[in-house]
Amino acid sequence: MDKWDRRFMEMTVEVGGWSSCLRRRVGAIIVKDKRVMTTGYNGAPSGIASCTERGECLREKLNIPSGTRAELCYGVHAEQNAIIQAARYGIDISGATLYCTHQPCVICAKMIINAGIVRVVYKEGYPDEFSMQLFSEAKILVQRYDELE
Repeated sequence: MDKWDRRFMEMTVEVGGWSSCLRRRVGAIIVKDKRVMTTGYNGAPSGIASCTERGECLREKLNIPSGTRAELCYGVHAEQNAIIQAARYGIDISGATLYCTHQPCVICAKMIINAGIVRVVYKEGYPDEFSMQLFSEAKILVQRYDELE
């Protein structure tokens, strides 16, 4: 692992600390040419009360298992927010690396693929094998942080 991977993952964990999710704090940054292009963390869309503000997690209230029914959540995923930020501000992220505290889900994987991101580095696993299958088919380099050489 090189010093850049370490520094960018440290930054990703810090960004995840901004999350308003009660269940899992997730951070993501998109890096191109050793420059941070955008950041994202999981939380409710602008103008929508977050789980922290509501005082309860909708997914826990409904007993929804991790890795399923992503649509039943107030939060937007960190990876989605980082990609949305790039679109909103006209930032080209094609050819970039996405660092994330957790393995992306299948919905995020589809967005990452279509955004032209070529590498994903994640720290923690997530129960979604289909996302890994899509990354493989799309020839996206996916690396678990603790397995980097």
